[in-house]
Amino acid sequence: MRNTRLFAAGAVSAVAVVILALVAIGSISRAVPSANDLALINGVIDLVQRDYVHPVKSDQLTTDALKGMLNRLDPHSDYMDEPEFKESQADINGKFGGLGIQISTQDGVPKVISPIDDTPASRAGLAGGDLIVAVDGQSTHGIDLQKVVRILRGTPGTSVKLTIVRGTQPPFDVSLTRAIIEVPSVKSKLLSNGIGYVRVTEFGSDTAHDVRAALDKLRQGAGGKLRGLVLDLRNDPGGLLNAAVEIAGDFLDGGTVVSIRGRHHSDDRAYSAPAKGDLIGGAPIAVLINGASASASEIVAGALQDRHRATVMGTPSFGKGSVQSVIPLNGHGALRLTTALYYTPAGRSIQGEGITPDVVAEAPKDQQVAGALMLSESELSGAFKNPGQLSGAAKQANSGGVPALAEKPAAHSPPIKADLIGGDQDAQLKAAVAHLQAHMAGGN
Repeated sequence: MRNTRLFAAGAVSAVAVVILALVAIGSISRAVPSANDLALINGVIDLVQRDYVHPVKSDQLTTDALKGMLNRLDPHSDYMDEPEFKESQADINGKFGGLGIQISTQDGVPKVISPIDDTPASRAGLAGGDLIVAVDGQSTHGIDLQKVVRILRGTPGTSVKLTIVRGTQPPFDVSLTRAIIEVPSVKSKLLSNGIGYVRVTEFGSDTAHDVRAALDKLRQGAGGKLRGLVLDLRNDPGGLLNAAVEIAGDFLDGGTVVSIRGRHHSDDRAYSAPAKGDLIGGAPIAVLINGASASASEIVAGALQDRHRATVMGTPSFGKGSVQSVIPLNGHGALRLTTALYYTPAGRSIQGEGITPDVVAEAPKDQQVAGALMLSESELSGAFKNPGQLSGAAKQANSGGVPALAEKPAAHSPPIKADLIGGDQDAQLKAAVAHLQAHMAGGN
């Protein structure tokens, strides 16, 4: 069986963390290109090497050809050369010199999805939707996203200047000093009336353990039992599929958390919560999401919503419902290939649509990032269209298992300023606490 890894990361390449999953899937069937296809590719490579104005190494052409092949499939498939693959593996530890931002691309330009708390990026005021149009005076347009990540990283203590376009504002420069990025993925505190607050900023290898430790501490502080919980997934771009399954399972007693469906039935599977998994004894939960909550965040929010275990509040999520497999190529890097779509317990796909909150709670205008433009998954070039309920899976499979392209969705509202999240002035958090207090007062 080919060594393959599965993950449900957000629609980003993380300057602070690039996330791989640790769930094996079945073998990948082989498709051999025709002799004509191979002859065409080799012929073009020969022409470039012979006649291009500057010499080009064949391995560079091969790498670029593979990247082009994968990048054209959808927004999340990619080819990583060997240095990039090793970097991605090292990134699981989440400790290196960087700025602390998650980025994707928009029309060939790097776009900030979200700054990570307590990093140079968040302290400098970078915000979701910001476009990084230049780095140290050099245009970023058309540069491969992994190359941009490499440029932004560097030795802690060194500086880098970003030229930012925010909405309709004129471009402006931001100077940042690189630092060691080592940010806990879980933050927690005990609020009034025995209500706990847990914020998950990404789903890494230690996140499930850290959530359980946070819940233990909160229960002790509340005298042994929490009366309610706010689970904050705002600005969380996703991460490990198994971490999402474990964390959702911490609030459920058995039953399905998420299922995945691939092109091959052998790849289909369902993930369930432990029979007695609920660690807070049925206490009411409010889950906060926004337009930067993606993938693994949406798995958790969708599971708790479908199972009627939590009230989801905030604004619609990003809408990334696809699963990527990381397939090593024996010393030649790795493929990150979209191999499946995931579905909530009720059989919903959030692909291109996201999770719609039970209670819409926007950040007040004065708490929103001014000029920020939040795009959803379905606005990305090549994004899949929502395939519908699982009952329609057979029809999709008969057409080759390839979803149609997504249509343009409704715009997301600007996100709350990163430095306000979880603080005393956080209006969305206040709304979640008020909801839980009303629930407790009503005895429901």
